[in-house]
Amino acid sequence: MKPTDRDLGMDRVISRRDLLHGMGTLAASALLPGRALAEEMLALERAGEAAAGYPPARTGLRGSHVGSFETALELAFKGRHNWGPVEEPDPEVYDLVVVGGGLSGLAAAHFYRKQEPKARILILDNHDDFGGHAKRNEFRAGGRTLLGYGGSQTLQEPSGYPEVVKGLLRDLGVDKNRFDTAYDQGFFKRHGLSAGIHFDRENWGVDRVVLCELGTFDNFLPLAPSPLSVKEAVAQMPISEPAQREFLRLLVTDRDQMPEIPVGAKAEYLYTISYRDFLTKHLGIREPEVFAILQDLPADAGVGIEATPALGVMDYIGLPGWDAAGLPAREEFESYIHHFPDGNASIARLLVRGMIPAVAPGKTMEDVVTARFDYSKLDEAKSAVRLRLNSTVVRVEHEGDPKTAKRVRISYVRGGRAYRVQARSCVLACYNMMIPHLCPELPALQREALRLQVKSPILYTTVALRNWRAWKKLGIGGVVAPTGYHINAMLDFPVSLGSYRYSKGPDDPIAVHMERFLHRSNMGLTPRDQHRLGRYELLSTPFETLERNVRGQLASMLSAGGFDPARDIEGITVNRWAHGYARWYNPLFDPYDFEDRDDERYPHVQARKRFGRITIANSDAGASAMLESAVVQGHRAITELS
Repeated sequence: MKPTDRDLGMDRVISRRDLLHGMGTLAASALLPGRALAEEMLALERAGEAAAGYPPARTGLRGSHVGSFETALELAFKGRHNWGPVEEPDPEVYDLVVVGGGLSGLAAAHFYRKQEPKARILILDNHDDFGGHAKRNEFRAGGRTLLGYGGSQTLQEPSGYPEVVKGLLRDLGVDKNRFDTAYDQGFFKRHGLSAGIHFDRENWGVDRVVLCELGTFDNFLPLAPSPLSVKEAVAQMPISEPAQREFLRLLVTDRDQMPEIPVGAKAEYLYTISYRDFLTKHLGIREPEVFAILQDLPADAGVGIEATPALGVMDYIGLPGWDAAGLPAREEFESYIHHFPDGNASIARLLVRGMIPAVAPGKTMEDVVTARFDYSKLDEAKSAVRLRLNSTVVRVEHEGDPKTAKRVRISYVRGGRAYRVQARSCVLACYNMMIPHLCPELPALQREALRLQVKSPILYTTVALRNWRAWKKLGIGGVVAPTGYHINAMLDFPVSLGSYRYSKGPDDPIAVHMERFLHRSNMGLTPRDQHRLGRYELLSTPFETLERNVRGQLASMLSAGGFDPARDIEGITVNRWAHGYARWYNPLFDPYDFEDRDDERYPHVQARKRFGRITIANSDAGASAMLESAVVQGHRAITELS
């Protein structure tokens, strides 16, 4: 081990790094045979009683974790269909089998149960935890439990949700008004925590955080204003004088730089050009350092500024240029406060507890936050609803002609062994890309439409810190890192709910959230091709590399405030989503722009069509990664079965 690695704390045993690293790399590259993988997974499960028995407490590499994707890769890329003798563990015929235990699949099961209270339902999921991208991260730090989220983050603007989503939240006992007090909206201002831009030594010659808000946190984190003027902040940036002049002009220009375009036509125009083109054509930006700062700040758009519409980057993301474009005042967003301490994992937990009451005590949105779930209760024969984890579905087919069949057969692999169950109906709430492999009897045009839904690969990293003194000393609450491995880092949302309490002061432990969106900028590639390359990179990167980047980036960012990664990091969970955000239609690349999102000409609408006793429900089916879309699609799928 290098001395620099020891300085970063790479020798600290805070996770099962070595075993995960070895298995993950081997499985992704060689596609381990199912039974060999099962034996490795069994060894992994025995590595620690607490982590093995309670998935939310597992650290290291999560999300698309080892054991969750290898069978699917064998099916999709090797065409494997035989996993040995098929066992039929459940003699009954289920009324409904749901393939996928994410928010859409759980919502579909919930809606079906409301419609048919006595129905027998089985939910199958390939992960070792339920919730899909709504993933809960738990840590022990400073003698207390810290919660974080590994994916689906917040109920965004719930006042505008469709009635079916509002109805589901009412069913679960979720009152959006409760967040008005649960979320400490004055936390960042009270502690003087502003937004910052992190410049790292490797790329900029110096490790420095400049207190400057680029708009990226404006819409969702109530940070304190920077104590620096815009001019003072730009003067601190380690870039050339010409770049400083351009950057300052970008930040302060408030006169219309596109007077030739009528006000009523500006938004439509900016929807058809990239943010980079807007900067060059209308603001005269030329300096490479300015582009380097801005390049990846579109963040969850999944691509860089050359592949993202200018309007969306300035509106939703908040990058500078709105006033310079001569646009009218921006619409106010509903406060971004509707957040459980574990993100939307609490919604998944409420859904599961509502359908399988034996899994955890309690009945409210408050007590679910700290409720200890008994995973042994998820799949009991006596339960009307059963949830079976670590079960990768490999085939879904009708018994006979889909037009007249009365049953569907669902085959899955668990622990390297093949199983099959039967159901009167089936909802496919898994990734669209996998459905053609699971259900080859679908019409060819539908299979092709399903393959078009290429998701954006992402990393959501949660880091447990023993304290946040360095953040306080530096006066930062959220930071963008233009050339960092993770594009941003922020203290987690300040939410106290039920018996769970957020950090009171800088001496207390806290969770930090970091994000990385893998793509290949400025190579002339479509977003789909960028995402495919990003997914390959994601699956082939060992956890050791991820951990080193996390530690190194936080050290570069916070060392001036006294941060020591070897001393101050208590735990790291990297939530790897090879298939992350659902595909959204990008007007720079996609020839689809119909007023009605349910227009039959959209590929996602063609892809989700009912086929016999099989329906499709997932975020792909709504071409949106938002929670409300997942719920709406779950409801639609069940309605189609009626």
